[in-house]
Amino acid sequence: MKARVTVTLKTGVLDPQGKAIEGALKSLGIAGVESVRQGKLFDIELSGSDQAAAEAALKTACDKLLANTVIENYRVEITG
Repeated sequence: MKARVTVTLKTGVLDPQGKAIEGALKSLGIAGVESVRQGKLFDIELSGSDQAAAEAALKTACDKLLANTVIENYRVEITG
């Protein structure tokens, strides 16, 4: 089974890396960039076929390791 975990900063949390990327895009002449927020993406392969158990395990992994839940949100998707 495959899953994708997306971790992003919560609204209102400063994102200096996103600001740096935004500035770099503008300096490269990429038009229309108003703002950039960066995040993390994890593609994870799991054994077994129980989607509910996999989702529960991944949420635990996010709460304990993959995301800082004070400043970040996460989304778990079972992709196949």
